[in-house]
Amino acid sequence: MYGYYNDYGYSMMNSFGGGFMMLAFWALIIWLIYMLVREAGVKNKNSDSNALDILKERYAKGEIEKKEFEEKKKDLK
Repeated sequence: MYGYYNDYGYSMMNSFGGGFMMLAFWALIIWLIYMLVREAGVKNKNSDSNALDILKERYAKGEIEKKEFEEKKKDLK
């Protein structure tokens, strides 16, 4: 077992599951970062559509004129 044994005993990275566990750990960290970034993107997309829905509702109620509606709609995009 030359190379697997050091002065302190068996190295964790050289043992059966050590390398796999390190890869699994980093894969989990990368997946968590990906999920956080994706969730932040979804929240931003929902807030834009929500603002447009509010604008459409205000126009439907007659609170704003067509010209103002079109200007604000262009600003949201």
